[in-house]
Amino acid sequence: MATIAQSEPRSRYQLLTDLAEHALPASALLLVQRLGIAAVFFQSGRTKVEGIFTIPDTTIELFRSEYALPLLPPELAAYMAAGAEHLFPVLLVLGLFTRLSAAALLGMTLVIQTFVYPDAWPTHLSWAGLMLPLIALGGGNWSLDRLLRIS
Repeated sequence: MATIAQSEPRSRYQLLTDLAEHALPASALLLVQRLGIAAVFFQSGRTKVEGIFTIPDTTIELFRSEYALPLLPPELAAYMAAGAEHLFPVLLVLGLFTRLSAAALLGMTLVIQTFVYPDAWPTHLSWAGLMLPLIALGGGNWSLDRLLRIS
């Protein structure tokens, strides 16, 4: 009698996990990851430009004072960051060159963590948690990578 009572919660749990696996396929999870991290970086990129893609003096000053990256002039760093924060999120949304795009944004995150906001590691860790599976697994079945057989 005890074994039946003990196995009933396990079978209910197994039923729920089976249901979750079918309701949440890996491709859906990878799509959510792609869209989530793309939104973070694209919104950040939009704060660095005016209009379609003009880098204002305020952005250059931000890279000169607050961001102050070593080895890169603030003008170059501002254009590189704004460009990356527009290009790679669009590629992620499309699922095109997913691994490369996620790796580039992870590299950017590591630079931000190391040189700009070292105390923001919980935020950066959550971003890495979205990007690492994309680097490891690619964009999933619902991506241009899969359609074009890139990944």
